[in-house]
Amino acid sequence: MKSLQRCHWADTNELFIPYHDDEWGEVVHDDRLLFEMLNLEGAQAGLSWLTVLRKRATYIQAFDNFDAKKIVAYDDTKRAELMSDAGIVRNRLKINATIENAKAYLQVQKEYGSFDAYIWQFVNNKQLTHKQYAEAVAISEVMSKEMKKRGFKFVGSTICYAFMQAMGMINDHEPYCFKA
Repeated sequence: MKSLQRCHWADTNELFIPYHDDEWGEVVHDDRLLFEMLNLEGAQAGLSWLTVLRKRATYIQAFDNFDAKKIVAYDDTKRAELMSDAGIVRNRLKINATIENAKAYLQVQKEYGSFDAYIWQFVNNKQLTHKQYAEAVAISEVMSKEMKKRGFKFVGSTICYAFMQAMGMINDHEPYCFKA
């Protein structure tokens, strides 16, 4: 049986294969999952995606399934609990960013009706292709600036681009990949 050709990075660790095959680049319109992934991409800053992927299940549990309404109510006790949880990246700035992002996220939902409507407007509600790399980079820069103005944290242009890839806003699979 012939094996599937995947993007080069997917074969570098066994955890990457199901993530690549089942999630990465798939179009996502679910607000909760979009919020989860935005925060996980932010948690990755300065680290490898593999580190965050290994901790993903604990993140989901620690941050109440990324329920923004619960996260905005986190107090100092909950923040201290998160800082002591070895199952997540224990970085005060990143933990606080998730809480601030929950506030901004809820405001965007209120204004746009959904986070999905807000985030997909950056690509005119159409998935970009691998050939549109330069356009996607430019969009990630605009997205980053706009999100920062709204109070989102850890949303630099590189994080926004990775988020766009993960959520299917751009199908950035290599041309030889079976998912391209």
